[in-house]
Amino acid sequence: MSIFKSPVPLLVAPRDDLTIPQFVLDGAEEHPRRPTRPAHVPCLIDDESGRVIHMEEVRRRSNDLARALKGQWNIGPGDVGMVFPFYECCIANIVPYPVSLYSPNHVDYGVIIWAVHKLGGVISAHSGALSTEELAYQIRIASPVLLFAHPENLSTARNALHKFDSLQIRLALVDDEPRINLGLTSVNSLIQESTRYPSYVEHKLGPGKGKSTIAFLCYSSGTTGNPKAVAISHHNVIANLVQVATFNGMSNDTNSQSERFRPGDVCAGVLPLYHIYGLVVNLHLMIYAGMTNVIFKRFNFESLLKSIERHRITHLMIVPPQVVLFCKHPLTKRFDLSSVRFCMVAAAPLSADMSMQLQQVFPGAESGQGYGLTETCSGVTIFPLHQRVGTLGGCGQLLPGTLAKVVKADGNLAGVGEPGELYLQGPQVSLGYFGNEQATADTFVDGWFRTGDQVLFDENGDMFVTDRIKELIKVKGNQVAPSELEGYLLSHESVADAAVIGIPDDYAGELPIAFVVLKPDVAAHVTRDVEGAKQIREELYKHISGLVSRYKWLDGGIEFVEVIPKSPSGKILRRVLAERIRALPRARL
Repeated sequence: MSIFKSPVPLLVAPRDDLTIPQFVLDGAEEHPRRPTRPAHVPCLIDDESGRVIHMEEVRRRSNDLARALKGQWNIGPGDVGMVFPFYECCIANIVPYPVSLYSPNHVDYGVIIWAVHKLGGVISAHSGALSTEELAYQIRIASPVLLFAHPENLSTARNALHKFDSLQIRLALVDDEPRINLGLTSVNSLIQESTRYPSYVEHKLGPGKGKSTIAFLCYSSGTTGNPKAVAISHHNVIANLVQVATFNGMSNDTNSQSERFRPGDVCAGVLPLYHIYGLVVNLHLMIYAGMTNVIFKRFNFESLLKSIERHRITHLMIVPPQVVLFCKHPLTKRFDLSSVRFCMVAAAPLSADMSMQLQQVFPGAESGQGYGLTETCSGVTIFPLHQRVGTLGGCGQLLPGTLAKVVKADGNLAGVGEPGELYLQGPQVSLGYFGNEQATADTFVDGWFRTGDQVLFDENGDMFVTDRIKELIKVKGNQVAPSELEGYLLSHESVADAAVIGIPDDYAGELPIAFVVLKPDVAAHVTRDVEGAKQIREELYKHISGLVSRYKWLDGGIEFVEVIPKSPSGKILRRVLAERIRALPRARL
């Protein structure tokens, strides 16, 4: 069998009896590669306000919030079991009603997470940009008992919760809104009033329970379809941190100058923290590494440039659209970016040409790509330690403890240089899809996770993504499921049939374009009237825009067709549509 392995061994197996805050905040396991954070090194900095937060304050706020959540709402572990067939005898004692977190980035994002984990609870992480319908869809999956929302998206949160009156979901604020009395408790007020409640007993895990106890529900469309809640265990996160630390040569030797991640380094926290890349790498890994994380509420390129100069940021964890800005935006040359010495690009493939341009922007920095998925708790590959610049077009080498096989179209295993679908094993591979046994059984097969990505490995062990077998569209690193947009299009009174695919875009990577079959009377009108066709396009565009997040809008265009090409079984032939695009003028609205 052609099984690909990491060139770096996993010398120490991650413990399976710890929660994430015990491992990351409390240092319950002094892993030999874990750096030691000097007391003077901040843990977090709020980019907007400049507020500096040290580790002791993070621990105190997490403990105080946990005490208040236990006292006010009795947040804690449930007694409902769920079987994940992917893991033998894996019955997770999970919280039947997780705590939902619906917010842009915030310095208390981690505090909320770790407070809930200290009580044995589960965090359901939602994008702060979700529409009412999208949030309601995810709430229906998670069935939370409490939802933390930011004041700026409070209206959407309330509208979504109104659809679930029978669930009696409580609502609290991530941040205070000083201008308006919203009549809701907030993280700050809960922490301030925590002494009103009795002390709580921190939740502990028995041997092996870390592998089966869910820490997060993070949303992914998998290989196809609407978003599914990926069940990520405490051990998944801890294992991935140890894998990355081992691969990158982290050490508790503070005098080392050769390591990529050192205590006192400063990272730009611009990735959305609900996204697995931001959650595991940009939040947990940076804290684990003893670094300072500058938290941005949301990505703004000029603000990032100013912050790099002001805070002497050393590390960037970014996605390809941000690379394009660094390489092509005129603002880049106005700022001193010489402090940057490490740049990781992930969430979508980056071309060799853009990789070379990025080196010119940061000539003194190590830079390269990584590969991961929500279902693998982020990291699978990273460019190796001995490469100052990752192999152009490649996405790095397998992390320690990770196994991969490449399955060709005929079902046989591929060898070096042969493309096929990537299958993965490793301690970072998640439990499966929460509440969706069929999707779990379809994707987690015989102990392997099917990624839906076509890859090949070269003779050096570098992995290259050559194609995406799955139907997902990647917009700025975000997943867009064509079936979701197709469903919304079909709900419009003028639409008889629809199909959505992605088209290449220099900035976003891909953009959704819709092929629409109009109902006969509308089609006849559009044929006769050019302005009418434009009006219908605008109407459909606004229809979608009012229902989904900004990155899902049909910015690739809307094309009217007589029929959607389908196979005899009714499956949309998306490759046929992709061929048609090449013959079309630039997509129009």
